[in-house]
Formats: sequence, C-alpha cells, structure tokens
Amino acid sequence: MESKEKAPDAMAHRPFWTGTISIGLVNIPIKLLTMTRDHSISFRLLHGKDNRPIRYMRVCEGDDEVVPWEDIVKGYEVSSGEYVVFEKDELEAIKPESDRKISLDKFIHFLSVDPVYFHTSYILLPDRSAEAYALLLAAFRESGKAGVGRITLRTKEYPALIRVYHGALILTTLHYANEILDPVNFEELIDIPVPGRKELDLAEKIIDDLTGDFDILEYRDSYMERLQAAIIRKMEGETIKVEKPKAREAKELMAALEETLEKMKAK
Repeated sequence: MESKEKAPDAMAHRPFWTGTISIGLVNIPIKLLTMTRDHSISFRLLHGKDNRPIRYMRVCEGDDEVVPWEDIVKGYEVSSGEYVVFEKDELEAIKPESDRKISLDKFIHFLSVDPVYFHTSYILLPDRSAEAYALLLAAFRESGKAGVGRITLRTKEYPALIRVYHGALILTTLHYANEILDPVNFEELIDIPVPGRKELDLAEKIIDDLTGDFDILEYRDSYMERLQAAIIRKMEGETIKVEKPKAREAKELMAALEETLEKMKAK
C-alpha cells in the first residue's frame, strides 16, 4: 500500500506544546501546533551610511557591558530600581497544572462565546493516542458542543476553547474579561445623536444590497502584494515614485448615502 505524501505545510510545522486533554479520569495525549502563518514582509533596520544591519545587544545599564545569556535572570520591578528576582527553577515550580494538562470542566455551544474574546487558534493532534483522539473528535462532532478549560503557554495561563474544525480538534485561547475594553466607557459614545429616519432607511438599503455570504478567499493582502512588486522594482534599479493620494471631496451625509446607492445601481 502506497503511503500518502505529507503536504509541505504539515511537514514544516513542529509541535511546541505537548500534554493531555483531561475529562474526569480520561486523559488523551495531544500535541499543539501553531495554526496560523504570518506572510507579512519584514524589514531589517540598516545603518543609512553603509546599509549594514543594526544589531541589538544585551547591555547592562550599570556598566554598559554586554551580558552573556547565562548571567541573565528574570525580575519583576516592585518599585523604581527595585526588583524581585526569580531563578528558572522557581518559575517552573509555580507553573499551574494547565502547563501540561487541559482539564475540560464545561461543554458549551461554540456560538455562545462572543468572538471579541478569541485570541489565537492552534491545531490539536493525537500524540500516540489515535483511538482516544478519534473518540473525542467524534463526540464533539456528534454533540455540536465545544469544551472549555485552561492552558498555560509560555508565561501565561489562558481560558481555552476546544472544538471541531475541518476534521480535527482545534484549541482557541481566549482573552480574560478584564482584558477587553467596554465601549460604553468612551465619552465619544455617551451622547451620540439619533439618526434621522430617511438617512437610516438609505443606510439599511445599502446594507441590504451588499448582503451576501462571507468567503475569506475573496480577500487578499494588497499591501503585501504592492510591497513585493516594489521590492522587485527596486532590485531592478527603479526608483519608486511617491504620489500623494487625492483628497476626497467631503459630502453631506445624506448626499453621500444617495450617491452611494446610485453608484451601486450602475454596477
């Protein structure tokens, strides 16, 4: 029997967290992989005189000497210039159980979580536990539920949501409630005016005409594409011509709404 070739994406990714999903006395070994990829273009900082890269060094503020990694410890500033210092083994000792175990203590409907709390998503794969993983995957799929627990990644514990996505289990870390700003506390929103009925009718008509199904494939990173094209042009010796965007004519709200509708009809 011929073995299936692994996709390049799957081969390039390596798990950065291993542990278990725990439900009562049931423990399912899993490994965590980063689910998203950053395609943004990175620029190096260079010295303008000779185009040589700028290098950052670990310099001590006390004597301006470069400090080797083995002499560096972590500290928390409790007052100006005063620190509580932790050794590596001390930080390891205070890590919670969720550093290696995701205990699911509740099951919910996925859509009951407001997307504003979503942080980062990861792929969960079986770690020598295909049967247990397959059972959990099927149970999630049949119930239509998501599991809620906690996971510690690096130096922070997160609320975590586990659900089914494209035939796999994925984990999404969540923000805490106190990390989300409440818009009602902004002065600009306290006494906003009530829109007129005519303007609101036009706005609703525009929304109705533009209503459709969401397809993420319709969206491309046009800024990255322009950067890539500019890099090629610069490599070929071309100078990028700087053109200021033309200022748009300011219109009254009613006129802008009516003109928008007319342009949509003309398409």
